[in-house]
Amino acid sequence: MSLGDPAPWLLLVAAAHLGFQLTVDLVVYPALGEVPADGWATAHDRHSRRIVGLVAALYPPLVVVLGWALVAEPRSVGTWVALAGGLLAVGTTAAVAAPTHGRLASAPAADRGDLMRRLDRADRLRSIGAVVCAVGAVWLVATA
Repeated sequence: MSLGDPAPWLLLVAAAHLGFQLTVDLVVYPALGEVPADGWATAHDRHSRRIVGLVAALYPPLVVVLGWALVAEPRSVGTWVALAGGLLAVGTTAAVAAPTHGRLASAPAADRGDLMRRLDRADRLRSIGAVVCAVGAVWLVATA
């Protein structure tokens, strides 16, 4: 294995993504859920502005390195496990989390609880995806 192989890069990006995702799931969203109604709009706006840079820094490299691994190591079970987890995380972000954040930005207080529960469920799926992706990356490194 060398730095010209996708395995170490996938492990690096998958580990970074896992750390990010667990932090959002276990720290950020619970804190956001505790914001009082009178501070909600400001807190959600600040969260959205701050998190977008991290998402932009993590998701594109994750997708690129997953694609690279698929091309370079299509017979490895680790590649497919990582791909499944990565797709679950990225797909859930695009299909559920991002639109839910969009709705939360302007939702009346009465609707926020349901939307936050939807976001929490989506985030659990994203965390599971990140764990599966990292396991696949470890597998790929171990078998490369």
